[in-house]
Amino acid sequence: MTKDDMVELLGELLGFIKSDELGLKVAETWLDACERGGWKSVEEVRALPFTLLTNCRDIGFVEHTIAVTKGAYGLAMGQEEAYETMPYPVDYDRLIAGGLLHDVGKLVEFEKDGKGGYQMSHNGKCTGYPISGAIIAAQHGVPDEILNIIACHGDEGDGCPQVIENVFLHQADLAASNPMVMMEKGTLILE
Repeated sequence: MTKDDMVELLGELLGFIKSDELGLKVAETWLDACERGGWKSVEEVRALPFTLLTNCRDIGFVEHTIAVTKGAYGLAMGQEEAYETMPYPVDYDRLIAGGLLHDVGKLVEFEKDGKGGYQMSHNGKCTGYPISGAIIAAQHGVPDEILNIIACHGDEGDGCPQVIENVFLHQADLAASNPMVMMEKGTLILE
């Protein structure tokens, strides 16, 4: 896979990162994670589910990543537009890069199961995607504040200090995944 493949996968959001250096680090992190996970094509990465924990309803890993990133951006912009005085600064490069990288560790956590599906890899069993994603991103020089987003965006971040961009990403991630879990449990009211 190439950097052009990353632009194809991550679309316009990669271009929203104003810092060329940070955008390059995001693309390099994705490329490295794809290589480590054994994913050789854009099609393989697009076919990945966003989780192994529930029925994804045909929502893929890349679609989830983009939805969470756009959702977090929308939450932050909504506050900026509604509040007369924004009580905390939002770094949109950090927000978008963190959104694009929040689940990047899943590229090494998932593997093909040999039956047309996916299973947890040895890496996933040992470290889990927030840790492996933060490690890979750190190896590419991604700033600590974005590593905070990757490592702390889910329940594992409860009680930990977090950058404001992670607060938005955490809520957007919940909004993108909880309905699937609720549908599986039969607790989502759809009428």
